[in-house]
Amino acid sequence: MIGFSRDHVLPRIGRLEQLAEVRRTVLDDGKGRGMRVWEVRNASGLEFSVYPDKGLDIGPATFGGLPIAWMSRNGAVAPSFYDKTGVEWLRTWAGGLLTSCGWTNAGVPCGEEGLHGRHDNTPAEEVNSRCFWSECGEYVLEISGKIVHSRVFAENLVTRRTIRTVMGRAEIALVDETENVGTKPSPLMQLYHMNFGWPLVGENAVLEAPTHPVTPQNPYCAEHLSDWNRFAAPQPNFAEQVFYHDLSADADGFASMQLRNPTAGLQMTLSFRKDSLPYLIQWKMPGTGEYVLGLEPSNCYPEGRDRNAERGILRTIAPGESIRTEINLEIGKI
Repeated sequence: MIGFSRDHVLPRIGRLEQLAEVRRTVLDDGKGRGMRVWEVRNASGLEFSVYPDKGLDIGPATFGGLPIAWMSRNGAVAPSFYDKTGVEWLRTWAGGLLTSCGWTNAGVPCGEEGLHGRHDNTPAEEVNSRCFWSECGEYVLEISGKIVHSRVFAENLVTRRTIRTVMGRAEIALVDETENVGTKPSPLMQLYHMNFGWPLVGENAVLEAPTHPVTPQNPYCAEHLSDWNRFAAPQPNFAEQVFYHDLSADADGFASMQLRNPTAGLQMTLSFRKDSLPYLIQWKMPGTGEYVLGLEPSNCYPEGRDRNAERGILRTIAPGESIRTEINLEIGKI
């Protein structure tokens, strides 16, 4: 086992970038031209890209050279191409390990808000990266910034996001602190659309979690409820299935679900704070060319703002109120 303590590492290298780094690049072609991409690698086999110009969301991700994130046919698209009309969001959605949906609408279009809201197409501000030795002797790689959701005469929300990983550990931790800095209460719909693809997702993959209530989104999904946690080979013309999971929290307040694929020799554990993200939405889409599993910690259902209000579950955030959300992802071999 390779050691990554400071005393062990420093005598053996010239620069820490030999093992771990945040590398800042800019795309120079196609619809992504001019978009910043910060590439992170941490000597565990985990590598991923962060998009400062798309709300500090996460794009491609690999472990041991194998992709773990699903990428859409659109590729990386700069926010200048964003169209909020109806479902036109789908023309610029790149997929990737994390797409943040919201904050004033998530799911179906509602009023002036298009599909899944604006977060993923809002450039972050005050973006910074730093790499440092922590007090406990771990080398930490960290990216941070703020995303402003505002409109004249309407909401004024600021999210301060931190993405952190540690050298030698195949883990990503995301923390959002969202504050209403305005003078009026505002809807707050937060859905963290995490997208996993082949070969992590495959015919022998299975989702595992303690026994818990699973609610199908509609009658069609109810017909397939017994197979919510298993996957078939890619199927043409597959109709997406959506399930709502109500997982219990552990002693630390985190709920979790694991995806295991013995064929690929990979496993993934997703954990999130239950108090601020009470629901886990599962998007099952093993379609031909769109072979993806979405696991989405959220404080809402992906049905739009009005429908969530009708259900009585629409979260609002008061002036001066701050809400913290936390998500952890761990990748490993079986």
